[in-house]
Amino acid sequence: MTDPTTTPAAGEPFPEFSLPDAHGQMHTLSSLRGRYVVLYAYPKDDTPGCTKEACDFRDNALLRSHGAAILGLSADDAASHADFAEKFSLPFPLLVDDSASYLKTIGAYGEKNSYGKVTQGIKRQTFLIDPDGRLVKAWLAVKVDGHADAVAEAIDKDRARRD
Repeated sequence: MTDPTTTPAAGEPFPEFSLPDAHGQMHTLSSLRGRYVVLYAYPKDDTPGCTKEACDFRDNALLRSHGAAILGLSADDAASHADFAEKFSLPFPLLVDDSASYLKTIGAYGEKNSYGKVTQGIKRQTFLIDPDGRLVKAWLAVKVDGHADAVAEAIDKDRARRD
């Protein structure tokens, strides 16, 4: 990976992070070795698309059966994350990147075009990381409907490839 603000290619090590959740507990990618990790970047707590995406990850039985670690990531603060997680009974951590520095590192923050309006912000993206810390697949323009199922299917395919 030559540019430090670009999504790594499939098979490359995913950049390490050390970020707090809504309760101040620190999370690192290296502490999740041995499990699939679903790291999803989303624009804003408690907005329609972000709520649907979080609830779809929460409710996906196949992801649970795989034992995947699901982590939400946005620039919202800890209080906003805590309210959002409580309101929708989200059982996974929402990581705080208030400076958006890690979001920039993985290419999930930058120029967005919404209905012809160009802005800077968080891009709705998902990264599937394998038990060895390498990127399996990146979804760089997520459409929420059916997305959690697609992530679960990608874990199935990667597991079959490893067997």
